[in-house]
Amino acid sequence: MVYKLTQWLRALFPSHCRLCGTATRAVPDLCRSCREDAPWLENVCSRCSFPLPACRDDALCGRCQKLAPAFDATTALFHYRPPIDHLIKRLKFSNELAISPLLSGLLANRLVARDAALPALLIPVPLHHTRLRERGFNQATELARGVGRKLNIRISHRLCARNRNTAPQSLLTHNARRLNLRNAFTVTTDRVPGHVAIIDDVMTTGHTASELARALKRAGAKRVEVWVIARAG
Repeated sequence: MVYKLTQWLRALFPSHCRLCGTATRAVPDLCRSCREDAPWLENVCSRCSFPLPACRDDALCGRCQKLAPAFDATTALFHYRPPIDHLIKRLKFSNELAISPLLSGLLANRLVARDAALPALLIPVPLHHTRLRERGFNQATELARGVGRKLNIRISHRLCARNRNTAPQSLLTHNARRLNLRNAFTVTTDRVPGHVAIIDDVMTTGHTASELARALKRAGAKRVEVWVIARAG
């Protein structure tokens, strides 16, 4: 009954594409043209989803070959470039929370299509309480809610905490980013499920996800995936 009512309302009041404004009945709210033109990731490192020139299921980028991150695999949808970067910035810095269902819906659709076991727990990358108070929300938590609801995966908001209000990674050099995040996260329990996924909006170097994955594995996780909307690089 609720499903039929939702379909009726969508037919009567069509949604609009979040990028071009065209009326669309698509779910998530992205018209066919914008969906086809989006900067989808295709050839990527099997561990960190860094873009590669050729595709192979087990391909690793040079960085992962030299020093593998603490996480085991990454699912990323897009290159971090226009117009996807603008959507993420609008969600993150302009409080346009209505963009979250679009991005989380696209990510959930990709994950549903995978031939792989789903994790038992979904963990949004935590913000320090100072940053959370300033922004008013955690974009990773908003994305996790949509993905967790569609995939029926439990979300933990309190299992991990950010110890320090670290400097923004985008302002630091590559080496400084690793030092900036050292021991930045605490896991509040030693009963972490064996298979978990970290969720965030963007992966840049992977240092944040790797440091959090390291803390989770110290607390008992055996496999840690990373799920993000976009991958820089």
